[in-house]
Amino acid sequence: MRLQEFLAQKLLFYKAFDPLRMRKAYQKIAHRLSLPPVVHIVGTNGKGSTGRFLAGALKEAGFCVGHYTSPHIYHFNERIWIDGEQIDQNTLEALHQKLLGLLQDEAKGLSYFEYTTFLAALAFESVDIAIMEAGLGGEFDATSVFENILTLVTPIDYDHTDFLGKSIKQIATTKLKAVQKEALLAPQPHPVVYDVAQELGIDWRVVAGMQEAKKVCTEAKIPTLFAPNLALALTAAKKLGVKADPMAMVGYRMPARFERRGNIILDVGHNPLSARAIAQALDKRVVLVYNSYEDKEYEEVLKILKPKIERVEILPIKNERIVGPSKLFAVLDRLGIEAGWFDGFKEEEYLVYGSFSVIEEIVRWLPDSTNT
Repeated sequence: MRLQEFLAQKLLFYKAFDPLRMRKAYQKIAHRLSLPPVVHIVGTNGKGSTGRFLAGALKEAGFCVGHYTSPHIYHFNERIWIDGEQIDQNTLEALHQKLLGLLQDEAKGLSYFEYTTFLAALAFESVDIAIMEAGLGGEFDATSVFENILTLVTPIDYDHTDFLGKSIKQIATTKLKAVQKEALLAPQPHPVVYDVAQELGIDWRVVAGMQEAKKVCTEAKIPTLFAPNLALALTAAKKLGVKADPMAMVGYRMPARFERRGNIILDVGHNPLSARAIAQALDKRVVLVYNSYEDKEYEEVLKILKPKIERVEILPIKNERIVGPSKLFAVLDRLGIEAGWFDGFKEEEYLVYGSFSVIEEIVRWLPDSTNT
């Protein structure tokens, strides 16, 4: 069975989570894998940007580097980036067939993310260093089964509370329990994260260099919301023995992270922490093209963005996780925000925001899109 057909049989999101499933499968095939040194990234926001900045620094220094990120926006191949390029389809298919042979019966029971994490592990056997980005979790995340040399922790905030916990302390505990050797922490919006790191007894420190990172972002004409990610990646590069050029690093941008296309800004953010960063980065009011998953704090997100919103245009999305339109319109009415349905871009300033699904759906509406 080919990869696309195989993955189509798997649910992207599970309501029940088995923390031992990935570890059991890994124990079966660990002796058949040959991973390079791994840098692990956990946190709530900015994992992709941090990983890609670091990957860029390592590539510029002459390393062959792999970066595993998720989810994808346009094509599955985006998840596995090797030496500056997305993995090609033929290589991906060959790895899939090899993995089916290794896992045998276990392959069917793995989740979508667990299986693709193994695909990335096979793909990275030929690189000098691998950067593995956790999905929603930490301690029991699929990426946490692999031995790593360093953990990077991006800002931690509320998200996926049904799986990770209802408080920042619970969420931070779950994520920081993924640390194996030592951790570099981006500046945290909640001081309790530092308390958790201390309580767990891990080897950790908070990175410096925020002012330098902000200056680089300003010079590169990108929002300073990327400064924590850049500071974290710069410190990690130094830890790995690489003298990095920050201006070169910011050239390695992930798609749809405050990505401007003419009068349209695309961003995959979907939680209050992201919304606060977006609100600060916007220099004018925008039309918000939006939708949200039912389990997200969409009312809080909209409340944060309200001062920068002219009106909201709801993007129709067919997905069982999407909040019912009547609920969303009721929230917008309660907040006093003008709202309607999205029916195309006009000559106004737009922010497309709400999740990877929103960005994926909006592609067909974008003028001169090169990613479809």
